[in-house]
Amino acid sequence: MKSNTSKSKIISLAILFFLIFAAHAMGQAVYEDERYVPETDPLVLKKLDEWQDLKFGLLMHWGAYSQWGIVESWSLCPEEYGWCERKKGSNPENYFAYKKEYENLQTTFNPVKFNPEKWAKAAKNAGMKYVVFTTKHHDGFSMFDSKYTDYKITDSKTPFSTNPKANVTKEIFNAFRQEGLWAGAYFSKPDWNHPNYWNPYYPPRDRNVNYEPEANPEMWNDYVEFTHNQILELLTDYGKVDILWLDGGWVAKTPKSQITSWYDGQLKNNENGYLKHRIVNQDIRMDDLVVEARKKQPGLIVVDRAVHGKNQNYLTPENRVPEKPLPYPWESCIIAGGGWSYSFNANYMSTKQAVHTLVDIVAKGGNLLLNVAPSPEGEWDQGAYELLEGIGNWMDVNNEAIYSTEAMAPYKDNNVCVTSKPDGTIYLIYLMGEEEKVLPKSVEFNGLKLRRGQRASIVGARGSVKWRQDGNQLQFEIPESAISKLAGTPAFVIKIK
Repeated sequence: MKSNTSKSKIISLAILFFLIFAAHAMGQAVYEDERYVPETDPLVLKKLDEWQDLKFGLLMHWGAYSQWGIVESWSLCPEEYGWCERKKGSNPENYFAYKKEYENLQTTFNPVKFNPEKWAKAAKNAGMKYVVFTTKHHDGFSMFDSKYTDYKITDSKTPFSTNPKANVTKEIFNAFRQEGLWAGAYFSKPDWNHPNYWNPYYPPRDRNVNYEPEANPEMWNDYVEFTHNQILELLTDYGKVDILWLDGGWVAKTPKSQITSWYDGQLKNNENGYLKHRIVNQDIRMDDLVVEARKKQPGLIVVDRAVHGKNQNYLTPENRVPEKPLPYPWESCIIAGGGWSYSFNANYMSTKQAVHTLVDIVAKGGNLLLNVAPSPEGEWDQGAYELLEGIGNWMDVNNEAIYSTEAMAPYKDNNVCVTSKPDGTIYLIYLMGEEEKVLPKSVEFNGLKLRRGQRASIVGARGSVKWRQDGNQLQFEIPESAISKLAGTPAFVIKIK
């Protein structure tokens, strides 16, 4: 008979497993508290260090679904969540009719205004240093010329296939690399179009594979090989790829004993046995894939999102900023306006919101991956260009407080963030209030002590800044020259040498 202490440990472990696997099934994670497995490959470690210095990247969700202005692939998924609602098409009440109509979007997708060079220039001017593009989302529609499927933008059924720029992934990677940005490939591990993931013999139940992989090993193996082949295709035929950004964290190897424990706990609390998210062992053989991937692209950063283990080189809090610095490489992916995919009449965040978000993330040691979604015609909204131009204008003056910086305690005091450089330079970044148009005459910062003789100045303005230390509080006098010159800025930087 177990002691009370042993029982408590068992209960605690059961709760822990439940939380981990519930989050895993949702494709989300409690990133602030998640364990991190450090990389050991020296080339990858070097690449990660370089990536952490870049700070600012572009994410783009784009596919045939942009024609309907819907939430990417999710309306194909039979789950009871708002983002899965079927609101478009002629017959959204009939799932199978809807799925066929959705997949027929391939036959009308013709983004003739596609101009990746214009996007790349706008991203570079905004201060972005890398791009992550959705080469394939969960619906399985490949935005590249894959030889393993006909459900792709370059197939003859797609009108755009005759366009010289039909292989949009190659065009995007080439255009952004030409402007000096890194290239990253978003790729969905689940493929809801593939017959060996959602087998047509069975109706789909949820986001998972719709059969039992362990009971159908040949079918599942065919799917694994298909997935590996497509990913290795991207890493072979599309030039230098710096980041492999894998989505669909529920497609992962899950020990059978843990699945059973999780199920038992759920079924005891639900007499109908209904689970919103099944946990299915979907061993995609990620370790093998990463070995082959890095033969193609040495030093490749792999981000197997929401799957704890050595193949998640950095973590990706989604559409939010952590409340505290995180002790491992991380990146917040944030929507710039509308949704992840194209939204008609989208409202974009203001330049001030974007700059404040970037500063907050960088002060906590992270990177910002800002999402802009192209239209069905292959354009960005004017609002997106205006937003990136505004960010770029600020970065032109203040980027030294962003790039190649490190987090430094106390990270933030009220509306002032702090970053630092390895040479000892400190940057205090004052985030202007919503109605604050004119720089304050003085700035206070608590939790930092300076040495006698250290000099302070305002980045982008002439003249020195007088400062004094009062216990644990620093007080800076902002010169009139800076107040007049930087009027209207979303944030200003006090540089301390």
